[in-house]
Amino acid sequence: MEEDTTNQPKTMEKRPLTFGEDAVGLTFNPSNNIEVDEIKKRYAEIIDILDGIRSCDESDRHPEKNRLLSVAITEAQTAQMWAVKGITK
Repeated sequence: MEEDTTNQPKTMEKRPLTFGEDAVGLTFNPSNNIEVDEIKKRYAEIIDILDGIRSCDESDRHPEKNRLLSVAITEAQTAQMWAVKGITK
């Protein structure tokens, strides 16, 4: 095995985004604003929790429960977008 002597950082494999990270557009922050990044991460966590509850064991599925969780996810996305708009104004 040959040793790496280039002193170049090893590139890390990119993992796929979680449902919540994708839902809030976590990778889109053209201004690199730290507050925008933090808000998006926190809303992504909330959305992932809600999606996890919604996606749990099929024997526990209830159409109204899933609908309400979907509404909560949509509203979290909306709140995140308004928060980002406020931060970047």
